Formats: sequence, C-alpha cells, structure tokens
Amino acid sequence: MGRKAVEGKEGKTSSYRRALYRNLVTDLLGYEKITTTESKAKQVRGLAEKMITLGKHGGLHRRRQALAYIFDKNVAEKVFSELAERYAERPGGYTRITKLGRRLGDGAAMVQLELVK
Repeated sequence: MGRKAVEGKEGKTSSYRRALYRNLVTDLLGYEKITTTESKAKQVRGLAEKMITLGKHGGLHRRRQALAYIFDKNVAEKVFSELAERYAERPGGYTRITKLGRRLGDGAAMVQLELVK
C-alpha cells in the first residue's frame, strides 16, 4: 500500500520541515520579502505572524519564545523594535502572498511572500 501525498509534506521528516520553516520565517522577517512555493508560503505566513504578535506584546518571556524559533538574534531584535512599532495599531494580517506563476523546472506554483507596509 503506497503512501498518500499530503500537501506541504512531500516525504520530508518533521525535523527537516521545522528547520525549513524556521529558515523561511527568519528570512522573511529579515528581508521582508521572499520568493518560495505556494504551499511553503502558506505554512510560513502563520508562523511569521505569530512572531510579529510576540514582538508586539513584548516582555522577556515572549522575547525568549521568539529567540527559540528565529535563528538570527538581529532579526529577533528587529521584530521587537522595528516591526512591533510598525504593526502596533494593526490587529493582524501582516503578510501578503502574491502569485508569480509556475517554476520552469518542475512547474511548482511560485509566490512572493512579503510583509505589508
């Protein structure tokens, strides 16, 4: 009996997926714009929004929670200072997904995931 393909998994281990999403979240918060596949972007969106919400609430415990997930300390500091100020009055919806078309190699749906201004 074959394994059923589940969107977003594609045979990867959970530790691989966790590291991949942590890298993508760190890059999104650092560069404020990334290009990736649609399924990865949909997963990363929720995680990035949670990190920004932690930054908005502030406090030592939330800072440590963010540092446990975000790889780069400078990016975590950016979340708690710059991004927290930018989105202080916004109740959510900090990211935008824009479709770019299909990737030439394998035809995967590509999108641009960015933080709204």
